[in-house]
Amino acid sequence: MKKIAIIGSGNIGLSLAKGLVKANFAQAADITLTRRNIDHLKSFADIGFVVSNNNKQAVADADVVILAVLPQQLNTVLDEIHASVDPAKHLVISVISGVSCAAVREKLGDNVEVMRVMPNTAIAIGQSMTCIASDNASDENIADVTRMFETVGSVVKINEDLMTSATALCACGIAFFLRAIRAASQGGVEIGFHADEALKMAVQTAKGAADLLLLHGTHPESEIDKVTSPKGCTIAGLNEMEHNGFSSSLIKGIKLSALKAGNLYTKEG
Repeated sequence: MKKIAIIGSGNIGLSLAKGLVKANFAQAADITLTRRNIDHLKSFADIGFVVSNNNKQAVADADVVILAVLPQQLNTVLDEIHASVDPAKHLVISVISGVSCAAVREKLGDNVEVMRVMPNTAIAIGQSMTCIASDNASDENIADVTRMFETVGSVVKINEDLMTSATALCACGIAFFLRAIRAASQGGVEIGFHADEALKMAVQTAKGAADLLLLHGTHPESEIDKVTSPKGCTIAGLNEMEHNGFSSSLIKGIKLSALKAGNLYTKEG
């Protein structure tokens, strides 16, 4: 069983740790969680995780190192753990926004295998859409990382130059779909439902729509065709939304978010 060190155990790191244990990918005792103030990790220590504020030792004891600190903390952490990283032993995984594999290797050494991983906030409930990329990891390590993040959702391997696009579609995308659900619930209130009823109805309807596509493997339009009848109420509502730019505004928003994400990367890199 490989030993894992999660450096900077915030929301993403802790969600992953819980997912790995829940799916029997790893035992809690094989996962070290680091944080400057380990008091915040007491509940994890109580259920068997190793907790530490010594990043160097955590890395030395691990086979897989997951970097989950804030971008502004990364260079300090890389300088701190550099001497503990063994290219023949360690796989380094970065879940830090805006940091390329090359930027990590620049600090740790060119022969260190590095993978870049971008989950979204649904990792907290095991429903993340996670994108992974690498320019030098072995097929075996890519397969291991895929399995690792499949414990907390779905995984797609992409080219690293598409990570900014993935940020817009998957990470920012959570907010876009949430806003659509909110708008639907507001429409529900206007046509007569109480706010809590309207929200519950909109949420479950959105979940049902997504599950139809996931379970059937169908295209959205084929499912739309099933609920639109000639001169019916569904097509009337859909067309009114489209006349007001529904699809266009979503597409434009995703494009702008991707542009902004690319600029953030440039500044951080």
